[in-house]
Amino acid sequence: MTAAQGDGGALAAGRAATPSLARRMACFVYEATLLFGLALIPGVLGAVFFAQTGQRHPLQGDTALRLYALVLYGVYFVWLWSTRGQTLAMQTWKIRLVGAAGGRVSQARALGRYVACCCVWFGPATSISAALHWSPARSLGAVAVGIVGYALLALLEPDRQFWHDRLCGTRLERAGATAPAAATRRLR
Repeated sequence: MTAAQGDGGALAAGRAATPSLARRMACFVYEATLLFGLALIPGVLGAVFFAQTGQRHPLQGDTALRLYALVLYGVYFVWLWSTRGQTLAMQTWKIRLVGAAGGRVSQARALGRYVACCCVWFGPATSISAALHWSPARSLGAVAVGIVGYALLALLEPDRQFWHDRLCGTRLERAGATAPAAATRRLR
């Protein structure tokens, strides 16, 4: 990114550059693919339980499976953000999550970011879809439009960060980007 695109302040402050919006959205799509596989775990466990017992377990309901997936995703994101600063998709796309000052993110801050992400990325479209009793296909379309719309709002932010990152005191930066020599010496 160039200074005209909002990265001049980050580079002058000794921070790594903000990844482009296209890179962050590609990471988002890859993350969704990984999470789809992770979401199959409760379904498979429920199918095995049904095959072995012939009974439907109460936790096999739609609401229970959604809550289970939400908690499972939360553990995945909070653990990886607070320990490594990167999820598997973020490693592939060379994106790192750091605190506003550039340090590691605490578990509490990572949990706050996860909740904020769920609320702003999916909350509005999901709420509207539920209130208007839209079909699953129409609801999915509304969520997709909401995701694109919210992502484009990052272009209005001076550092091109997502608004939930500003709210949570975190920021995304390019992993492996070279920092100024003085900052590199302090990290050693």
